[in-house]
Amino acid sequence: MTWKFVLAGAAVAVVFSLSAPAIAGANDYVFEPVTAEMKKGDDVIVSVRLKNKATGKPVTDAVIIQSRIDMSPDGMGEMASQITPMPSNEPGVYSFKTDLSMQGRWLLSIGAKVQGEPATVVGKVTIKATR
Repeated sequence: MTWKFVLAGAAVAVVFSLSAPAIAGANDYVFEPVTAEMKKGDDVIVSVRLKNKATGKPVTDAVIIQSRIDMSPDGMGEMASQITPMPSNEPGVYSFKTDLSMQGRWLLSIGAKVQGEPATVVGKVTIKATR
């Protein structure tokens, strides 16, 4: 009789685990450049798209809490530039105004809060500035 209760309990646990929604994590999101290459200059608009990796859908309700851009392959800040958040008309796209003063690779580091996620979503996007 005890085994019947154990098996019934196990069956109930399996049913509930299959019907429970999967919990996403901060690593389930990715920032991608809208345009990975652009002309160097002042007041350049750099835009990134935040997507859910599992669904491929844009994340429209993120709040950018940290942003930094510097000319460095490893993001150590040898040549940082000012960066200002800008409005975007495209869902899931987050834009910034900055000066890309030299041609070469620039590293955009971003931290965002996504609704329902306890951890901060962090991303690094490389942008190439050309002549």
